[in-house]
Amino acid sequence: MSTVEERWATEPYCYLTTTGRRSGKPHEIEIWFAAVGDTIYLMNGTSSDLEKAGQSDWVKNLQANPSVRVRIGDEQFTGEARVVPFDSEEHERIRDLLVPKYERADYNLSRWRKVAFPVAIALSPAS
Repeated sequence: MSTVEERWATEPYCYLTTTGRRSGKPHEIEIWFAAVGDTIYLMNGTSSDLEKAGQSDWVKNLQANPSVRVRIGDEQFTGEARVVPFDSEEHERIRDLLVPKYERADYNLSRWRKVAFPVAIALSPAS
């Protein structure tokens, strides 16, 4: 069977569902991603500075409960999320995957590259 990367590398978005850390209810967001094998990588794109990186609700939710659901195209997955250490070798690889996938001449992502908070999710087919 092919990997998530092989099937969905060109898909522009995935849909991440976390469990609310206070409400316990599911919360779905549309988000950019890059895949390597059966792992997807995300970066929190709402921060304007490093001190606020990782403060999005979806990041806080998966830190409280790393079990997530992901939809890419018409395929559903379960996943186990983990925070990637900031400015680590793995974070640099995530930057190298995501920025070229989404940056355009009229849409510079250099600031996002510097401050976005990295997350990895190991995926398995949903049952």
